Amino acid sequence: MDPHGKFIEECQQIIGIQNVLISDLDKKPFLIDWSKRYSGKAIAVLKPKTTEEVLALVRLCNQENIAITPQGGNTGLCGAATPRLHGNSVVISTTRLNAIREIDLDNSTITVEAGTILSQVQDAALNANMLFPLSLAAEGSCTIGGNLGTNAGGVQVLRYGNMRDLTLGLEVVTPSGDILHGLRGLRKDNTGYSLKDLYIGSEGTLGIITAATLKLFPLPQSKATSLVAIKNIESAIKLIELARKRCNADLTAFELISTRALCLVESKAKNWESTFSAKSGWTILLEFSSMEDSERSRSQLEILLTEAFELKLIDDAIIANSIQQSKDLWSIRESIPEAQLKLGTIIKHDISVPISKIADFVKDTEVKINARWPDTQTIIFGHVGDGNLHYNLAPLAADMSSNNMESKRQEINELVHNQVYLYSGSFSAEHGIGQAKREELPLRKDSVEIKLMRTIKKALDPKNLMNPEKVL
Repeated sequence: MDPHGKFIEECQQIIGIQNVLISDLDKKPFLIDWSKRYSGKAIAVLKPKTTEEVLALVRLCNQENIAITPQGGNTGLCGAATPRLHGNSVVISTTRLNAIREIDLDNSTITVEAGTILSQVQDAALNANMLFPLSLAAEGSCTIGGNLGTNAGGVQVLRYGNMRDLTLGLEVVTPSGDILHGLRGLRKDNTGYSLKDLYIGSEGTLGIITAATLKLFPLPQSKATSLVAIKNIESAIKLIELARKRCNADLTAFELISTRALCLVESKAKNWESTFSAKSGWTILLEFSSMEDSERSRSQLEILLTEAFELKLIDDAIIANSIQQSKDLWSIRESIPEAQLKLGTIIKHDISVPISKIADFVKDTEVKINARWPDTQTIIFGHVGDGNLHYNLAPLAADMSSNNMESKRQEINELVHNQVYLYSGSFSAEHGIGQAKREELPLRKDSVEIKLMRTIKKALDPKNLMNPEKVL
């Protein structure tokens, strides 16, 4: 007799038989993370359609002492949305909570449910002649709830901020089975603690976000995009400083790409031979967006690049001449994460350091890595405009066994993360902690911070049923 039979029946009564997945085949896609590094077990995968259904399920799980793993698009990279290995858990998938509840143009806000795919929110804003600026490689499959749970960043943080900056209010089902009704579209609200900021970045450990009120922005009238070859990484820091001085309000993105990373997508870069063949070790993808016409944006970019040439900061530059060329340039950057996988096992680091220390960090760390692991190479790219680098290590030869790289993972992580903290940085910039970095977190974070985090977790989730074994 199934010990969870009664529980399953009650779940089916709440959300319908078809929305309670119990067969191994049906559950399988929900029990393994995107990177295939983490897997778990679950009594069932539950797919509610409304906040009230989520509430009923949480109350039932609380009553039966069954743990809950909230899950959105399952595109995370740290195993936060994967249930634990012992199976007294359920996955609550929010993908059916996908309504766009309201667009308030006078208030420049959009209220959406947590399971709404990011690209659908972008499209809804665009249809209203507005902009929702969060932009990620996974935007066609990641969900707003997951974006909130990890405080997602992406390529336009430089101008618009990360998910925390883009959020005005939240609706949350708490572990004890209450609804936090916080969908206020207010930009000023000093009525006590900012509860929404507790839930943003909490990776589902403090409650289930079911809806959010997000900021919208005027749709830029023009964009200007350029791929620039720079002499060295120090030049990148000087170039962003120059760009901010000349056109700070219009600088939307400033992406650093190492030549090694660029070579992984050579087929996409073949139309940009002068930049691609530059002898420099780095390129910059930068973009301006403006409320003025395209001629003005292009002129502004040309003036910046001319000055950068005169200051000998750049070797070469290409400016996109059409929307399609701009998309092609961005396609180069967006294709790197997947392209690097052809090298074999990749040891990834999602790090941030102060912009002023990026050049020294990269040079110093490269020397130490080459000295210890000469059979590896670094693949570096990221949002240098906000100090966030994806600092990845790959085999020097594509045929190196995955076991060879895997055996080095712990030591490589330790070296890179030690370097990050030596340069006053963070070992988790935008991907979160999840399972991947849980054990390391107490070693990297101040003990008082960890103590306060544990106090908050215990106060809000005293039975430790909400995404246990994640973050803490």
